[in-house]
Amino acid sequence: MRKRLFGTNGVRGIVGKEVTPELALRIGEALGIMRPGRIAVGRDTRTSGSMLASAIKAGLLATGCDVLDCGTLPAPALQYIVKNHCDGGAMITASHNPPEYNGVKIIESDGTEMGDEDTIRLEGLLSNQPLLIKPWDQVGTEIAAPHLIDEYIHSVTCQFAGKPGEGMTVVVDPGSGAACQTTPAILQALGCRVITINGIMDGTFPGRLPEPSAEGLKELGALVVASNAVFGVAHDGDADRAVFIDEKGSFVEENQEFALIAQHSCRNVKGIIVTPVSTSQVAEMIAETAGCTIHYTPVGSIYVARTMRELIETGRHVIVGGEGNGGLIFPKHQFCRDGGMTASTMVSLLATTHKSLSSLVGQLPHRYMIKEKISTTHGSYLIEQLNKKYAKESIDRTDGLKIRRQNTWVLIRASGTEPILRIIVDADESTAGLTLFQEIKKVVSEILKMLP
Repeated sequence: MRKRLFGTNGVRGIVGKEVTPELALRIGEALGIMRPGRIAVGRDTRTSGSMLASAIKAGLLATGCDVLDCGTLPAPALQYIVKNHCDGGAMITASHNPPEYNGVKIIESDGTEMGDEDTIRLEGLLSNQPLLIKPWDQVGTEIAAPHLIDEYIHSVTCQFAGKPGEGMTVVVDPGSGAACQTTPAILQALGCRVITINGIMDGTFPGRLPEPSAEGLKELGALVVASNAVFGVAHDGDADRAVFIDEKGSFVEENQEFALIAQHSCRNVKGIIVTPVSTSQVAEMIAETAGCTIHYTPVGSIYVARTMRELIETGRHVIVGGEGNGGLIFPKHQFCRDGGMTASTMVSLLATTHKSLSSLVGQLPHRYMIKEKISTTHGSYLIEQLNKKYAKESIDRTDGLKIRRQNTWVLIRASGTEPILRIIVDADESTAGLTLFQEIKKVVSEILKMLP
């Protein structure tokens, strides 16, 4: 069986079309039946967040669950609260999607996102009529708990000794999202002088879209240079990711970011770095130089987090995990992507190396990457046909289709959150990368033309 409604990171869609209060109510009821007890509910700043949170809380209360309403906060903050206080959680967010989107992420009691098998079971409950609603004298109780965000802030800052950010100016761009009340406070506690842009919570995202792209962060880059800051950091809507601008105002590609933080994490401790098959080979090269190893997973933070836990449970030493999109997981803190923790680690990295961010990026092995999205509802069929065509090549089927040719690879996979096919190429030089990219695009185009 496969997930039908939930994608790689929960349910997500346009509010009023794919995502409605009725759907949120049903998800709340299904979650309440599967995870009876105390459930934490939080949301990012989207204008539809309060409406959907009210609906999901109603479903939970109707099944007898007590609801801890944590208000507006980052997804990793809610996950930390669930891990320490609750039997489960629901985060109302569409992460990096535009403002008209919203969605729901389901959190397990250990703070990780719900796995595939239980998600399929939850989807099955959504189609059942009626669900087991409690009588009037057995419904749950709602408790307001916005203060618990302070626990999360402290949990990040206590990971770092002293004030490593003293003497540093940092510019924070929360993008009007949930990190407005966390990342500035965290970095100030580490000793940084913090300047903000797009620092007022606003679900219309007036300053820039929730996706922290190179194009959308030009104003952040200009402010970094003007304020003589050591770096700028930007988040997506729910702040589980962090991306960086160096002191010269240049965007740090997320795979380079992951490699730098992995390198920093390996400096004193050796072990395993866990990351999806979509991450650039630069991480593998850094790991080898540092005496560490890479363990690859399917694409999606849930697979990275669960793999990290499984490896640790078997006695393996896992240092860090994450994706080449600014989403990093620090196992000593918690098993989920955490933008606030990532921003703090960058402060620690610069304090330890005494080098500029641009110089550290410049010292990384050079890789050439191409990323493109093709709008199609035939992603699975395309992967199947490409599997047949390239069956005799060096192939990795961990997720989608990854074809290796010497020092170059291409990954083709259907998105778990949108009707698109993603093509990612990673090469040691542009000619080989572009040649492979054009070949795959041509084959995909030919397959699509043959469809009825």
